[in-house]
Amino acid sequence: MDIEKIIREYIDKTIHMSLATCVDNKPWVCEVHFTYDESLNLYWRSTEARRHSQEITVNSNVAGNIVAQHKVGEYPAAIYFEGTAEIVEDESLFEEMAQLFMKREIGDDSIIEDAKKPDGHKFYKISVDNWYAFGKFDGEKGHKYKLEWRGGKS
Repeated sequence: MDIEKIIREYIDKTIHMSLATCVDNKPWVCEVHFTYDESLNLYWRSTEARRHSQEITVNSNVAGNIVAQHKVGEYPAAIYFEGTAEIVEDESLFEEMAQLFMKREIGDDSIIEDAKKPDGHKFYKISVDNWYAFGKFDGEKGHKYKLEWRGGKS
């Protein structure tokens, strides 16, 4: 079974993810709109004032999931990840990131200027260490599959 293919197809169909952070043994989870690149790095935008943004500066280890809604009676499927998050400060990368967001119709080129403002929505990146797929991807039983990833090398 091609777990990487399953992950790529699934995340392409979903635009929001749950993002979990943790500082001082107090976990936090939030929902963000995301995009990704060919190396399966995840990106989102947020202000530095948000709790998850502040926590990433203290502890860059994050986890999360990407889940499309399912109906009552449908077997759930989801993609999970673990990795490290960081704010993207290199303005030479802003155009490339804006293109990723625009490709998924969750922004326009105004997000570049917004990211440059002191109180604007900054770009954040997750370098994924491990991907997991849970669901009935190969038959009648639900299974959890792991794809070790780190840096786009499976």
